Amino acid sequence: MVKTKRVERMTLIDIRKFGLALALTFSLLYLGCVYLMAILGKEGTILFFNSLMHGIDVTPILRMDMPFLEIAMGFAGIFIMGWLVGATIAGIYNLSILKGIK
Repeated sequence: MVKTKRVERMTLIDIRKFGLALALTFSLLYLGCVYLMAILGKEGTILFFNSLMHGIDVTPILRMDMPFLEIAMGFAGIFIMGWLVGATIAGIYNLSILKGIK
């Protein structure tokens, strides 16, 4: 019986698809944050985010009266930044595969 050596082959990441996946993930997190702030109220939001930030007090920077236009602009901005971050990660990964960087 002949044993064959299995060669692992790394595949390239589709830059547009990975960028879109990260952009949608960031956007869902943003909408989740907006939803939590609407449901929890000011005190609940402060408690939640202070817990996430290891005790950093978010009270001075928290705004509960966000106009819809600012929420929409924040959503668009986080989507664009997420796409750019995802595309950059995929591009760097693909470059490292093509150049054989270990």
